Amino acid sequence: MTTRRTILAGTLASLIPLPALAQTLAQTDAPPVERFPIWPGAAPGGPTPAVVDAWVGRSPTGGADDIAWPHVATPMLTVVRPARPTGAAVLICPGGGYARVAVGRTGGGIARDFAARGITAFELLYRLPHDNWAAGPDAPLQDAQRAMRIIRAGAGTRWTIDPARVAVTGFSAGGHLAARLAARSAMSTYTPVDPVDRLSARPVVAGLFFPVVTMLDDGVHAQSRRELLGSHAADPDWQQRYSAQIGLGSDMPPTFVAHNGDDPVVPMRNSVLMYTALHAAKIPAELMIFEKGGHGPPAAHRDGSPVAWMELFLAWSRDHGWPA
Repeated sequence: MTTRRTILAGTLASLIPLPALAQTLAQTDAPPVERFPIWPGAAPGGPTPAVVDAWVGRSPTGGADDIAWPHVATPMLTVVRPARPTGAAVLICPGGGYARVAVGRTGGGIARDFAARGITAFELLYRLPHDNWAAGPDAPLQDAQRAMRIIRAGAGTRWTIDPARVAVTGFSAGGHLAARLAARSAMSTYTPVDPVDRLSARPVVAGLFFPVVTMLDDGVHAQSRRELLGSHAADPDWQQRYSAQIGLGSDMPPTFVAHNGDDPVVPMRNSVLMYTALHAAKIPAELMIFEKGGHGPPAAHRDGSPVAWMELFLAWSRDHGWPA
């Protein structure tokens, strides 16, 4: 199983052992994977000197695809296609505390778990504010909006998906990005570059798992605030602006929030704040607080049986039109 240290890094990487993942990738019946840049040229607002893509291994004993990206010049989507697509799709925002993006190149375990259920999964490698992009803290949101539009642009042609059945999920700091995408899908963050940018970036459902939510002191994950806001990290106006629970509008999609009560990294308070704001805004929402599991999926029961956290998310989502 994925180690707790792996989860601590905010990863969406595989929930199965990496050697087993490598073996799975080698099998002829493994889900086909493609990977491509989301922008037709350079990403908008690049700094001088230019950012250079860089990745590091996340563990001395990890496999070749157990990597994280401290610098991202070329935002990418990695697509895991199901053998029998249902028409549903999901954008996955991995974590890393906005200091890096913990995602490989070949599709992680969660993406493959979605694909096994007929859901086409898109993992996002997004840019990081510390690389001095002109958009600053909105650079990751630019990438998330663009990714959602690309997914819809390829519906029915490039991929067997329904453009009305695209969800977003986010994990750790990726939960903050997913929440901002859900709440700010219509916000203009970049100048359109092609007809794709006329499409909606709004997900039909959002799933936020052990998410970073707030930039305010109450519950803050200090690293995420520092990396996202940089020199403005202590500015109350910026803290308010980039707290995902503040300013939810009527276009916020139904949202599922899950956390572990013993999370030592991102305080559970983040999920409580998000649910409270959703409830106040009359947005359909569900909150799950599991007893144990640290910063990651909930721990197995004492008898070894797993907690079916993904099934809980999917069952709730079906009540709100996704993935069916």
